Amino acid sequence: MSSSVQSSSNRLAYLDWARGAAAVIMLQGHVFHSFAEKSVREGSAYVFSQFLGGIAPAIFLFLTGVTLAFLTASRERRGLGAAARFRAALARSGYLFGIAFLFRFQLFLTGLPDNSWTDIFRVDILNSMGLAILVFSPLAALAAEQRVRAGAMLGLAVAAASPLVSAADLSWLPPLARFYIVPDYNLFAFFPWAAFVAFGISAGTILRMAGQINTQRLMHWSALAGLALIVGGRYLADLPYTLYDKSEFWLNSPMLILIKLGIILLALPFAYLWTSHGLGGQWGWVRQIGTTSLLVYWVHIELVYGRWFGIWKESLPVAQCVVAAVILVAMMAGLSVVRTQWKTIRAALAWFGYLPPAPERVSGD
Repeated sequence: MSSSVQSSSNRLAYLDWARGAAAVIMLQGHVFHSFAEKSVREGSAYVFSQFLGGIAPAIFLFLTGVTLAFLTASRERRGLGAAARFRAALARSGYLFGIAFLFRFQLFLTGLPDNSWTDIFRVDILNSMGLAILVFSPLAALAAEQRVRAGAMLGLAVAAASPLVSAADLSWLPPLARFYIVPDYNLFAFFPWAAFVAFGISAGTILRMAGQINTQRLMHWSALAGLALIVGGRYLADLPYTLYDKSEFWLNSPMLILIKLGIILLALPFAYLWTSHGLGGQWGWVRQIGTTSLLVYWVHIELVYGRWFGIWKESLPVAQCVVAAVILVAMMAGLSVVRTQWKTIRAALAWFGYLPPAPERVSGD
């Protein structure tokens, strides 16, 4: 989500596809969350929609970690030292924080006068990405093998600590600091969401170490690991005893984190198979959305939660929510095509006389 990866190879295409699939399930989840009438919210369709939509942030955060691992490996191959790689990771964190606050500020302006200035500091998923990369940026200074182990261990540590953070008395912290740290149903706090970024750093480093030839074998292991995490996490979550005095499965349970990680590790081989063996073709609308996921995220939040379609908020039955979700996905796919093919579209419009031709660049001596 944090970058639009334009890739020509199947090895990167499956990551685009996975990111696009996450965007699609996010879109339907937000449509139901915003427009479903109150009577629908107790039904199975709404519950399934929100459960499925809850997987999307985990995928986005995981792929953010993968992207950081790719960028770090690229800099390492170019001979950049540990300090330079660390500074580059910090710059990545600053970029995401800048985008996050710019995004919230735009929503604040378009929502006036019906909102509060404090909405600018709401901890959204982009803020979560920025904080996670800030905290995990020292991993960029490590060697590749060390990054694999450290990323996995930090992911497990964040997941395991989440119930403890929820139970701790952190009332002495400023409210904004608590929003960034303490698990919350409505926010993307460091605990437990940052665990997916750490796992992504570890997985992305493994992918770079494996190389193109070994990727298919690695996908087999990813599928097996995903199944093991899902089954094992579900089994452990159902045990009648726990290590924690207080833990909420849907809020801070380490088992839920492992189950979601398992789903991600299963989704990656599916995406690889879909894009590598001709099933997805050279172009697909899911992959297309994935290449511009940040733009899709930004625009759809304004459409779904802004005042554009306020007359339908919390008023649509299930069938109409489904139709609205399909329309929104189609709109975002079209927006993505316009974004990636704008030069071609502009040239065509100029040829037909609807736009002046783009000015030619004149290079200096």
